[in-house]
Amino acid sequence: MPIPPPPSPLARLRMTALRVVFLAGVAALPIALGACGNTLYAVQVNAASSKLEEAHELGAEEYAPYEYWFALEHIDKAQVEASEGDYSDAVQLAEIGEQYAEKAIQLARDAHRGAGR
Repeated sequence: MPIPPPPSPLARLRMTALRVVFLAGVAALPIALGACGNTLYAVQVNAASSKLEEAHELGAEEYAPYEYWFALEHIDKAQVEASEGDYSDAVQLAEIGEQYAEKAIQLARDAHRGAGR
């Protein structure tokens, strides 16, 4: 088997440039992934807070107190976790808060329908 000729200077330059780009991308990956947690949390907590506000406007504190306060506490705890930089737990807590806020909304609406409103 013959030995291949050495790469040309232009080919070596291209390989070096590709290595630099690849290593820069690998180095930037943890930074990019860390920023995603904050963004995901912000989206999730805003959605949960909007649902909780809707539940409040429907009187869920009276008609679905367990669901309303459970949602509120989970959203509050999500904010604490996010302030400590634990975005994965914060996202999960905000999701639970949103789910219970939706339940509170549904129960409050059902109560309004049953009362003839």
